Formats: sequence, C-alpha cells, structure tokens
Amino acid sequence: MAANGRKSIFITGAASGIGLACAKRFAAEGWFVGLSDIDQAGLKAALLAIGAANGSIHPLDVRDREGWENALGDFGRDTGGKADVLLNNAGVARFGVLEDMSDADCDIQIDINIKGVINGARAGLPLLKAAGGRLINVASCAGLYGSPKLAVYSATKFAVRGLSEALDVEYARHGVSVACVMPWFIETPILNAGASGTNEHMSDALRAGGLEVYPVEDAAQVVWEAAQGKALHYFVGKRAKQMRFASSHMPGVVRKQLRSRPLLST
Repeated sequence: MAANGRKSIFITGAASGIGLACAKRFAAEGWFVGLSDIDQAGLKAALLAIGAANGSIHPLDVRDREGWENALGDFGRDTGGKADVLLNNAGVARFGVLEDMSDADCDIQIDINIKGVINGARAGLPLLKAAGGRLINVASCAGLYGSPKLAVYSATKFAVRGLSEALDVEYARHGVSVACVMPWFIETPILNAGASGTNEHMSDALRAGGLEVYPVEDAAQVVWEAAQGKALHYFVGKRAKQMRFASSHMPGVVRKQLRSRPLLST
C-alpha cells in the first residue's frame, strides 16, 4: 500500500509494546507506518490493528545490515524515497547479576540494543535526508544511571544516549534532527526479561520495590511529541524526570539508595 503523500514513519519492534503503541498513534494521526519486527505473525496482527491502508510490513532482524537495506528499500518504494521519522525502538533485556549472565545473554543485548540502532541510523539516513526527517532512538532511564541486575542493558542504553547526542550534531548538516526517548519502566514484554537458567524476572524486582510501571500509551505520546519537536532528550513518566534530575545533581544520593536495596537473590 502506497503512502500517497502522507507523512511516514518506519518503526522497529513494531509487533508489540512501545512499537505497536506508536504505530497505532501515528496511524491514527494520518501517518503511513512501516512496521518492522522479527515477529512476522505479530507484524500481520499489527497491520490489522492500524488498518491495511495505513502501513506496510517489513520482517527485519535489526542485527542484519542487508536486511535493513532490503526493508528500507521496500518502504521507500511506498513513500517516494522518504521517511519523516525512523523510530529505532527494538530492544531486549536480560535481568540478573552479571556473573549469572551467559555469553548469549550479554551478546544479544549488545547486538540488538546497540548494533541494531547503529544499523538503523546508518541505513535510514538517505530516506531521512530526503524528507528533512527525524531519527528517534529509544533508550531508557537505565541510560541515566546504571541499574543493578541490568548492567549490560544499562550499558547499551548509555550507548544509545551517547549515539543520539553525537548524531544530533553530525546529522544536522543533512537537515536531519535526532531525539532520544528515555522511558521509565513501561508495561511491555521486556518486563518478563530474565537471565538464562533463572526464574527471576524484572517484573519481580519492580513489584518488590513498589516501583511505578507506566502504560505503553504514555510512551507513544512522548514519541509523538518527539516527532513534532526539536529537543534532543525526552522522558516518559514522572519518575523518569526525577531520575534525570537526581542522576545529574545528586548522583551520590542515587548510588546510596541503590546500594541500600538488597538484591532479590544472590
């Protein structure tokens, strides 16, 4: 289905969670949505959810550079070679202390959360240049201060934040702007993350700590605002804004609080 002159957005991780919520939000605003994910059944359901006339599906493993070229090539044929927004949303987490992580647990987070975002930023630049568009990368509040039992995940989200800040300068000469969206914990499948060989999940820690979890619609609203705006950093949830302030102005307090909380298991 062609975009027919509408604004367009290409979304990774669009079959569920924040990606799907964003697809629904942008489609409701009249945008043409390129849905990409490794979950092909989920992509078909996502297209039904937004309406077949409002998007296209592009099976994609974000680790695959050739896959990126193919997916964006197909998307570009629907949009006249342009993309107003590329949303690097796909991400994974593994929850547990570092010494319990398998090599595979570490590698998949680095490969999807960092390499996948870099791949998207590089492959998507021609379409974004053609539209004077906006690259939006989804990081996390774990990219503001390292989160225990999410060490590798935190490292990847610090990387996404740093990449976004650098590209905001680099891509300006192409007429392309960059935004980095940093959510607090959002009600997505990523909360079911655990480490190989354990029964403990991130959701267990959140419940034990009494921490807020925000709905995906809150994240979609902030991504929508980021698509319209000019700022670099965007935060999802009141706790995200509090963490930004605390990590910037009271890092010692944050460290003390984190060290005072016992880990759920040893």
